[in-house]
Amino acid sequence: MSKFKAIVIHQEGETFTRQVQEIDHSFLKEGDVTVKVEYSSLNYKDGMILKNGGKLVKDYPHIPGIDFSGTVTESSDANFKAGDKVILTGWRVGEIYYGGYAQYAKVKGKFLVKTPEGVSNKDAMALGTAGFTALLCAFAIQARETILLGEPIKDVLVTGATGGVGSVAVMALAKMGYQVTAVTGKKDKVDFLKNLGAQHILDRSEIDVDSKPLEAALWDGVVDTTGGKILARALAQTRPNGIVAACGLASNYKLDTTVMPFIIRGVKLWGIDSVMCSAKRRQFVWSQVKNLIDFNQLNKVTDIWSLEDLVQSSSKILKGEISGRVIVDVNK
Repeated sequence: MSKFKAIVIHQEGETFTRQVQEIDHSFLKEGDVTVKVEYSSLNYKDGMILKNGGKLVKDYPHIPGIDFSGTVTESSDANFKAGDKVILTGWRVGEIYYGGYAQYAKVKGKFLVKTPEGVSNKDAMALGTAGFTALLCAFAIQARETILLGEPIKDVLVTGATGGVGSVAVMALAKMGYQVTAVTGKKDKVDFLKNLGAQHILDRSEIDVDSKPLEAALWDGVVDTTGGKILARALAQTRPNGIVAACGLASNYKLDTTVMPFIIRGVKLWGIDSVMCSAKRRQFVWSQVKNLIDFNQLNKVTDIWSLEDLVQSSSKILKGEISGRVIVDVNK
């Protein structure tokens, strides 16, 4: 097939466009592995890029999509061969490299991870970048017991819990045996969160307020997807030697706090970078997916969109109008 479908974004002056186009394979410029893409997903960063480039894309025209799964068709990388099922998340693909909102992608082999046994390519994108980030957060929380030899973990707070990262984090942390309190401003999503494994629901209005330097210690660990006042208050409420895994800025990229949680309670603020995460770490996380994710449950809170759907509706993720995950079937 000489041509294939892709979302192509373009900017000339102040005019930004996004549309599904038929393009030639010669359009794909970089990389040593060609992948027939089956699925991608919609993440917050994708929503930003599809809106106006999100100050992340520098060169146009461009194919967005920060993750994908599919099957290798050609490879000059010794680690991959035609027929291999593969996953890509991060590495600034979809930002500075052409991404996964296309029926074919050409990337550097070092960006790829082989899809683990027992996980389908569709399952992989039910997780996608958001789910992968959530698992990195969950393992950061678990590090209190393992790497840091701390007290056992009991109570964990997850902010932005109905979003892509938050919903998977709730599921994974509950599977690890922790009592999860989920924060949401959506009163109609209580059952949604409890079905994922949350034992308690906290209304966002109760934590999205100015905080004291230290408050009542409530949480052994926190997964924060929001930043701003919510993260500051979560730090103030974290128990001695607790861990706060910060991975998002949906509320605010600023953080107004003091050193007191860190020097008086020994709280660890653990920044989660899923973009440039090492290949070894990626392989470990994907190898644990079967143990931590109930795909039957996850599929109940996952929608499947086409490339055309993305062009029309991707802004919903920026408005907080999407719960759970969105898989993009690039061949739909």
